[in-house]
Amino acid sequence: MKPEILIAEDDDTQRLILNDILNVSGYKVTAVASAQAALDALRAEPRQVLLTDLRMPEMDGLELLRQAKRICPDMEVVVMTAFATIQTAVTAMKEGASDYLAKPFDKEELLIVMEKAVERGNLRRENVQLRELVKGSVSLGNIIGDSPAMQKVFNIVQKAVPISSTVLILGESGTGKELVARHIHFEGPRGKKTFAVVNCAAIPDTLVESELFGHEKGAFTGAEASRAGKFEVANGGTLFLDEVGDMRLESQAKLLRVLQDGVVERVGSTTPRKVDVRVIAATNRDLRKLVAAGEFREDLFFRLDVLPIPLPPLRERIQDLPLLISHFREKLSERLGKRCPAVAPDALDAMRRYRWPGNVRELENTLEQLYILCDSDTIRAAELPEKLRQRAPESGDFVLPQGGLILEDLEQDLIRQALARSGGSIKEAAELLGLTYKTLQYRLKKHEIDRKGEASDGQE
Repeated sequence: MKPEILIAEDDDTQRLILNDILNVSGYKVTAVASAQAALDALRAEPRQVLLTDLRMPEMDGLELLRQAKRICPDMEVVVMTAFATIQTAVTAMKEGASDYLAKPFDKEELLIVMEKAVERGNLRRENVQLRELVKGSVSLGNIIGDSPAMQKVFNIVQKAVPISSTVLILGESGTGKELVARHIHFEGPRGKKTFAVVNCAAIPDTLVESELFGHEKGAFTGAEASRAGKFEVANGGTLFLDEVGDMRLESQAKLLRVLQDGVVERVGSTTPRKVDVRVIAATNRDLRKLVAAGEFREDLFFRLDVLPIPLPPLRERIQDLPLLISHFREKLSERLGKRCPAVAPDALDAMRRYRWPGNVRELENTLEQLYILCDSDTIRAAELPEKLRQRAPESGDFVLPQGGLILEDLEQDLIRQALARSGGSIKEAAELLGLTYKTLQYRLKKHEIDRKGEASDGQE
């Protein structure tokens, strides 16, 4: 949808020119000749940006600004004045204006200011929505789980919230890395500031620097106007760098400088700009291996790895499955406008045996599909997608790895998996492993593993 602009300008010629420029540039424009007409228009329909002259008869632009903000608190306001002084600008900003234009100004200056105003408004609305998302969540933000592995994650996350240190979130796709980043931001001291997201893997290499650091007009083909990068947009807040392991080396060097000095330079500019941004990075790749291969800067890795938060894949916290299903059932019931069916025990068992390569994201998508298609009040194993109904691998399916393995390590890993799947029940874990209760007890003592799958102190 076109951004909606309201112009309040008593000069007929100036109002017509502004209307034409913004209309041609893709904005949906309403132009009025007085402050009162502007207030009437806002009461009838909110706008994204108000562009108002400061000198108007009956009611000036500052009074219009005050009253307009009462009607549309989230609206951006840009003031125009031919009497530009520092005091005028300061007064307008204190009253809630986001920017001002000193007459006479040219078309390019007008469009740059309006583009920034629209972008600021969009970011503010997005952050309001994200805060509401966090407020309505359960457990730690929208991160669900009571397994030992997730309790460790929660402990680190809570320690990361009140500080401004760089955080590196590690984990496979679908494990909830962005949810963790959002929780850290919105629960922390920067929570009322901008939370900006950059997916380093989704941006072409040639545009990564422009996206992060901004660019000046003419810096490259297609740069028709100057633009602030995400570091400037997130000033005072948090920048989430998703899939940072896919960033090219040249961009890594510039990112390192920002982390070290808190200074950015736009593409095509040599002017440093000071920024105060907390960086939270995430990746599903092994950065240490990338460093060893020369594909990731070692100095940048150490700058990012201040507070690492490793997120376990769903298969390693399978005991959280019932809790996750319950959470998504409630969430999807509201989204789909229907009471979603329960998951029968045989279906739950099949889900526990599945490896979930797409992790929690795959689980949510699978449940949504099941809830849409199921006509009964219970989902049974026979109704599951084929990938969930496939038999579990048998012993004869196992293939010895090329480099061999250590049987004792494999045994410990299988015991831990069985304990996780059984929710810590030794009896159920023994059945899963084809062992007697006493035999599993003996092996738990031998390997010093407690019923949570963790190393014990060796005492019974």
